[in-house]
Amino acid sequence: MIYWEIFLAFFIPGILGYGGGPASIPLVENEVVHRYNWLTVSEFSEVLALGNALPGPIATKMAGYIGYEQAGILGAVVGVFATVAPSLILMIGLMSLLYKFRNSPKVKRMSNYVRPTIALLLGVMAYRFFAVSYEGSGAMQTILLILASYFLLEKWKIHPAYVIGGALVYGALVLS
Repeated sequence: MIYWEIFLAFFIPGILGYGGGPASIPLVENEVVHRYNWLTVSEFSEVLALGNALPGPIATKMAGYIGYEQAGILGAVVGVFATVAPSLILMIGLMSLLYKFRNSPKVKRMSNYVRPTIALLLGVMAYRFFAVSYEGSGAMQTILLILASYFLLEKWKIHPAYVIGGALVYGALVLS
């Protein structure tokens, strides 16, 4: 039964997560945190941060890790397969159709309508992460990390992997 739950937890966001990994992250969070209770919001944010620090697609890394934590190696395989299966099925089944209509104004308009929804889902997830961080670390630590991240990413153009790695080290040394 756990393998079926892992499959559904990553297959459904793969189908509904139009726009790739970032669009499916709030959907994955809903499944693994709120539906199956495999992780807390805090644990999910740590998995997300670790996944962002590593190279490659975020959704597959998260599926592999969470699947492994829940059911070992086979759970990781099921999670990764469930993540890529919707894209694989669509690529095989609809490749000629998508190629034919790729410049269609209706398809472009549909993409424009979906983007605000994705932005809202990411905003809600960011708010949840902020709330958990605020409760766990306090206002001063949270504001310090937000400001440091902003300046490192936006002003000094430091690669996000280094910022995430630095935040992990800071959390391990100062907040533990």
